Amino acid sequence: MSAPSPTPPAAAAEGDLLAPDAGPKPLGPTPSQSRFQVDLVAEAAGVAEDRSPSSDTSTVPSSDKASAGGLAEADSGPGGEEAKGRFRVVNFADPSGASGAASPEAPGDGLQNGDTVMSETSLHSSTGGQHHYHYDTHTNTYYLRTFGHNTIDAVPNIDFYRHTAAPLGEKLIRPTLSELHDELDKEPFEDGFANGDELTPAEEAAAKEAAEAKGAVKFGWIKGVLVRCMLNIWGVMLFIRMSWIVGQAGIALSCLIVCMATVVTTITGLSTSAIATNGFVRGGGAYYLISRSLGPEFGGSIGLIFAFANAVAVAMYVVGFAETVVELLASTDAIMTDEINDVRIIGTITVILLLGISVAGMEWEAKAQIFLLVVLITAIINYFIGSFISVKAKESYGFFGYDGAIMWENMGPDFRGETFFSVFSIFFPAATGILAGANISGDLADPQLAIPRGTLLAILITGIVYLGVAVSTGSCIVRDASGSINDTVSSHFMSNCTGAACKFDFDFSTCKSTDSCRYGLQNDFQVMSLVSGFGPIITAGIFSATLSSALASLVSAPKVFQALCKDNIYPGLGMFAKGYGKNNEPLRGYILTFGIALAFILIAQLNVIAPIISNFFLASYALINFSVFHASLANSPGWRPSFKYYNMWVSLAGAVLCCVVMFVINWWAALLTNVIVLGLYIYVSHKKPDVNWGSSTQALTYHQALTHTLHLSGVEDHVKNFRPQCLVMTGYPNCRPALLDLVHSFTKNVGLMICGHVRMGYRRPNFKDIATEQARYQRWLLKNETKGFYTSVYAEDMRQGAQYLLQAAGLGRLKPNTLVLGFKNDWRDGDMMNVETYISMIHDAFDFQYGAVILRLEEGLDISHIQGQDELLSSQDKSSGTKDVIVSIDTSKDSDADSSKPSSKATSLQNSPAIPKDDEEDGKAPTQPLLKKDKKSPTVPLNVTDQKLLEASQMFQKKQGKGTVDVWWLFDDGGLTLLIPYLLTNKKRWKDCKIRVFIGGKINRIDHDRRAMATLLSKFRIDFSDITVLGDVNIKPKKEHITAFEEMIEPYRLKEDDMEQDAAERLKNSEPWRITDNELELYRAKTNRQLRLNELLKEHSSTANLIVMSMPLARKGAVSSALYMAWLEALSKDLPPVLLVRGNHQSVLTFYS
Repeated sequence: MSAPSPTPPAAAAEGDLLAPDAGPKPLGPTPSQSRFQVDLVAEAAGVAEDRSPSSDTSTVPSSDKASAGGLAEADSGPGGEEAKGRFRVVNFADPSGASGAASPEAPGDGLQNGDTVMSETSLHSSTGGQHHYHYDTHTNTYYLRTFGHNTIDAVPNIDFYRHTAAPLGEKLIRPTLSELHDELDKEPFEDGFANGDELTPAEEAAAKEAAEAKGAVKFGWIKGVLVRCMLNIWGVMLFIRMSWIVGQAGIALSCLIVCMATVVTTITGLSTSAIATNGFVRGGGAYYLISRSLGPEFGGSIGLIFAFANAVAVAMYVVGFAETVVELLASTDAIMTDEINDVRIIGTITVILLLGISVAGMEWEAKAQIFLLVVLITAIINYFIGSFISVKAKESYGFFGYDGAIMWENMGPDFRGETFFSVFSIFFPAATGILAGANISGDLADPQLAIPRGTLLAILITGIVYLGVAVSTGSCIVRDASGSINDTVSSHFMSNCTGAACKFDFDFSTCKSTDSCRYGLQNDFQVMSLVSGFGPIITAGIFSATLSSALASLVSAPKVFQALCKDNIYPGLGMFAKGYGKNNEPLRGYILTFGIALAFILIAQLNVIAPIISNFFLASYALINFSVFHASLANSPGWRPSFKYYNMWVSLAGAVLCCVVMFVINWWAALLTNVIVLGLYIYVSHKKPDVNWGSSTQALTYHQALTHTLHLSGVEDHVKNFRPQCLVMTGYPNCRPALLDLVHSFTKNVGLMICGHVRMGYRRPNFKDIATEQARYQRWLLKNETKGFYTSVYAEDMRQGAQYLLQAAGLGRLKPNTLVLGFKNDWRDGDMMNVETYISMIHDAFDFQYGAVILRLEEGLDISHIQGQDELLSSQDKSSGTKDVIVSIDTSKDSDADSSKPSSKATSLQNSPAIPKDDEEDGKAPTQPLLKKDKKSPTVPLNVTDQKLLEASQMFQKKQGKGTVDVWWLFDDGGLTLLIPYLLTNKKRWKDCKIRVFIGGKINRIDHDRRAMATLLSKFRIDFSDITVLGDVNIKPKKEHITAFEEMIEPYRLKEDDMEQDAAERLKNSEPWRITDNELELYRAKTNRQLRLNELLKEHSSTANLIVMSMPLARKGAVSSALYMAWLEALSKDLPPVLLVRGNHQSVLTFYS
């Protein structure tokens, strides 16, 4: 692009470059200046002082800044708003200091291809004063000097890919395509956002929270994940139940139980790691991972259950702690009231203390966790040390130290009132807790590193300890012991003694036979305290295990619940989304969790609740595993976790295992869990939350649609599978509701419907507007529950646009095969070339082997000119204060489709978060309620014609009462004329209507023709109420009808007999629609037939709900468009709704099976 010619201001500007303080600058380009005219200022060394510290300007050395030369800058002038959209054209002086580069005579260097840089005000969004934390990166020297050239084309940068002002840095806007590509008279950045990256309300909140959360405490993988998971997995089971499990199942099966549980948790850990490393993870743990993978339906249902399970788990662990304390009190006779009330009192005090630690902040909670872990590990080490020290006094209690005979005796199972699976179900809750680290994902410094490393290492360490305890207890403690030192055996009776204890001179067979043994693996839950070096440490370990698990759950539940509420999936729960302090602590969530936990603590009997909690956790594990399988199956390019050690089939096996384990643990609790998940899933699906997270469900839907479409295109068409696939020329879909509703009635769930729209205009098309409208009207169709697609094309005239659509609409086998038009009621009022175009479209349809259908309503179809309808359409533009949508296909109105300033501003708001709300009102109210409102309080009273038109436009929306659909099947077109009414009467709105068939015939063969047609219809399996054979079709029509027809076509006749041949040919060439005397004479009989058929239609079908009639054909090139239009007019005038149908003469019906 050439530089502007030198003008005095340009010379002054050049002077400014050399002498920065050369007087005041003008406030902006004057009208006489070129639109590229700018003020040049020397760039000072401190140019970036007002930039954000995180902006890349700070990374550019000051020497580079100085060498950048003068930065030309349009002065923003008074008022930031006025400066919006102005350019800053950048000129770089030669680094050596020569001014030639900046002079207008050097266009190559000066205005480097007209690249422009926006003024800073224009880069900030103008959407209602919301702050989006966007920074102007283009004025940055680093970007301007891309590869040493003066260009605003930015180099790759992570900040362009951020969703919000995330904790990791600021979101920046890359130059838009139109900014780099469009001509310079366009306004770059007029949309505020560069790539349509408007923020959802949840992201807005996250941005705000991220801005406030500077200085928040973040944990590494050890403190944040490993410690939490180990504490949560090592529950009270380790000390109280593990020895009992070995007694019941034996060492071998106990190890198998531990391994089975570890396999389930390991697979889930791998799946969690895969999801957690597939992109940035925010707070919300399991809920966040599942919802972002499988979508809000699964995420919302599991999130609620998971948060509730964690809250109840607090109660379970606290009651476990309280029961241990009460046992200690009972042993010293220090019971306060009775055992159950003591549990309630101690439990309540404990949970209040835990709440205090949690509310004090994550730092205190983390310190408490570290202390508890130290106690727990000390207790475990204490046990193992004690197991090597055999004490004579402990032998009567069954502890003899490590011995091969004891190990061998305990190797096999000895189930007493239990089964393998019942023992497994008791142990499995001890293996849960692997999500404790993931649940505080928002408080981790690097969740992508911490979650995989911490979770998998915790599973490994805890699994080894469980196996170690199982083998250890089974190798040094016998199953039954009396605790009495008198049960020794003398050498005299040794031969009668069986069991490993005999080797140590003990015989416990007496108590074993009477089931009175109180000690040993089978009978004493506190056997690990007995074995350990110092018993009270084990008690401290039990306290540590219960309290740490309770604390982890008390923190997890509010965090998960807060994330769920932020996403606004359940509308009433928004109040719990609020966070407090620098760590954004969910204090309200803590109070709620405390309330739930307290309620269950007061029950003090958790044997019924415990299996439900395990099932809730397992449901989450199953869905995490399924998420990985689903995402891998969908094969979405966005699924690329940096953690590679996962497999989709292993994850599926993990999901199945989780479900199996749910039913093994407790079948009724598993059923209850599934019912609750399903109920919440259905609720969220019904609510349709306004979120789009790019879930794998969407990816799989696309994948399946693509696969099936490709598969379908490899299958040959068969007449049995024929479906009417209609290209309906509706214009904007809400302009012709009657046409849309009728076609939708017979294509819904049967065939394809594409709403075609030809945009015409004399100005250059704005393709961005077309794309925006495409999305908007597709949404309109969805909201109105119309199963169809909207597609628009830009063309010079209607016929060309229709040809584009006829050729290109659809995909593979999902292509239209029938063109549907509205009848051109006003054909005699406007330019006859429009009629030529209209008739040519019908000819084109037949050329492309399409069927053609024309709907005629006496009142007309197009309601776009009525004020209420216009409001309906542009209601979503109210917020921008402009109505840029003109509801019309008329070229004069639609020609202004280019982006004038107001219209493009309105367009820019169409995808913003505020719009869908308006859109919902727009969509959910079909035209009916709106029109009722219009009738009651119209701002402009409707005239009678418009009133009738509005009523007619809704006639196919309501249920058709008892009536008839009259099918005038005069010519065989392959059966489309019969198929459409059959499909219509199958629908709920039309099912009360009967089909009556009318056919042409000869007077002397009426019965024969009727029987032949009845046979054909019965073979087609189409129900009909009556068949009428018309023997009088060829009778001449009434004289007044012939006269009226001749008067109608009079203005369109060529009358070549009355003029010179050359003049006649010239007129025919310039006005091809004119009717020649020759063709009028040639087709006299056909004209009379149309007039006669109209008389018969009035006679037989004047009360029908709908008339479906064979459309007359006109030979291309032989019949002028005016005559053909006159035939259609004469045939269908003064009648109920008429559907003129002509198939493409290939069979669409068959009587073969």
